[in-house]
Amino acid sequence: MVFSTPQWPAPQWRISDALIDYPVSLAGMEQRVLQIRDQQADELVWLLEHPPLYTAGTSARSEDLLAPERFPVYDAGRGGQYTYHGPGQRVGYLMLDLKRRTPDIRCYVHALEEWLIKALDRFNVKGERRSDRVGIWVARGMGREDKIAAIGVRVRRWVTFHGFSLNVEPDLSHFQGIVPCGISQHGVTSLWDLGLHVTMEEVDSALLATFPEVFGEQADGPMRLGGLPEGVSCVVTR
Repeated sequence: MVFSTPQWPAPQWRISDALIDYPVSLAGMEQRVLQIRDQQADELVWLLEHPPLYTAGTSARSEDLLAPERFPVYDAGRGGQYTYHGPGQRVGYLMLDLKRRTPDIRCYVHALEEWLIKALDRFNVKGERRSDRVGIWVARGMGREDKIAAIGVRVRRWVTFHGFSLNVEPDLSHFQGIVPCGISQHGVTSLWDLGLHVTMEEVDSALLATFPEVFGEQADGPMRLGGLPEGVSCVVTR
């Protein structure tokens, strides 16, 4: 299907090599969101790593913070519950103007999941959605499934921030200080835990290559740059 779209510029990309302290990333996102809202800056996808820390989303429960003294704990302001960030985990913060696409938060989260699924497919990993919980899951056999990527977003005047964390080669024992995303009956995994010793650069390449398939001007989903054609609605299936 071909249809015309406004000529919005593609998002900028920033890849940080050094570990970024969490308050620095929050301040950076806040500033960029304001600039995008006021049409003073382009959209931005920021790929980074944090030092070891826990973040609490707006639905976090105090009893899910099992080791409060282990790492610094920050209120994130995003949706979701407790999650861990640390070295070896690719964090992606997306500052996108949904008015340039489709102003629908559920469709946006669904698109984030789709992007991660496509990126994981580049490594022959089958990432899957679950109807009762956000994020990307990997079936391990014998009824076991582990989470490989978490998603938590915030939207202000239809400009997004926060995003996802994809486990590449983090220390998985660090997740033991929390109940990740409030889900105790399933575990966590990483690409290295699955036997795929890929580099962060390779993961970034997969994310860069698959982003336009979901968020680019030629994408065929609801988060394509320019939005859905008139009369077409966003339908989310899980």
